Amino acid sequence: MKIAGFDIGGANTDLAVVEFDENGNIMNIRTGFSYLPMWIKKDELSATLLELLGTDIDEIDAVGVSMTAELADSYQNKSEGVLDISARVMESFNLPVAFVGLNGMMDYDSVRKSPQELAAANWIATAPLAAYMAPDCIVIDTGSTTTDIIPIKNGMECAKGRSDLERLATGELVYTGTLRTNVATLVDKVPLKDEWVRTASELFAVTADVHLVLGNITPEDYTSETPDGGDNSREASLLRLSRVVCGDMDLLSQDDVVKIARFIYQKQTEQVAEALKEVIERENIELVIATGLGMNLIGCKAAELLGLEVRTMEEILTREDCVVAPAVGTALLMEKFLETRSKSRDL
Repeated sequence: MKIAGFDIGGANTDLAVVEFDENGNIMNIRTGFSYLPMWIKKDELSATLLELLGTDIDEIDAVGVSMTAELADSYQNKSEGVLDISARVMESFNLPVAFVGLNGMMDYDSVRKSPQELAAANWIATAPLAAYMAPDCIVIDTGSTTTDIIPIKNGMECAKGRSDLERLATGELVYTGTLRTNVATLVDKVPLKDEWVRTASELFAVTADVHLVLGNITPEDYTSETPDGGDNSREASLLRLSRVVCGDMDLLSQDDVVKIARFIYQKQTEQVAEALKEVIERENIELVIATGLGMNLIGCKAAELLGLEVRTMEEILTREDCVVAPAVGTALLMEKFLETRSKSRDL
């Protein structure tokens, strides 16, 4: 059996095609993603899903979907977003389809009755992967835009917050990521030569520029749009970062900008560590499992800053699979959903 798991985000749509044997064991995983800014290109969702599947479309037995794209400002509220996205998915496939909700998988009829259950529930799909590694742990999943911090006890997620709003309050969601975070949200001053300089509250540079300049990511990893519409070379990122202090590369040296980038990176790590500390102290769990695009450069670093034991999902997945962990988890949850439904029909 082959199942496609999609994680439809506001900026990126991720895919994991998972092949299972007759006993439900994983035989193979193929992953992929596409940059799809849902705030301006939601009409391209169906085509993007089919393009990501490619030739696998003829071998897929079912589709599972998780989402966070309902937060895109092309929608007036989350219910509208969930209903629109789920309808586009249903129009794309003539196959069994189910969606990840806060309390498990939901069929389309259930989604239409309770759309809020699906809103930003993709973190639910990541939790079982970490629970497989350790029954008691804290997951840090850092993607391009956000960082999820998910407590797991006795093999089950036990997050205090359920919605994004609640999780922002409980430390279980930090709106900072590897690529798309405006650096002006991370710092209001940066070190420059022998003084501190206030930053411009403009979208001049993003964290992708910081991590590219520092060598934490490659130009190929810089998959989001650049703030100025320029290219994703290191030179272009240096220029964008220089503008954060209203400068340019005539006024600043490369060393000046690298020093600024290091400081921003430190503050981003501290921001995640502060939220992680809140969850750790509340749940009394000290093992951290990191995954996502920022697995090593943000998740692990935040745990190390607090002196915590940290492992990564690379123990059970490839690095590429870790980047789309919610999509992988969604496919696994869909397989279990089909198995449970089949058993209930046999009774």
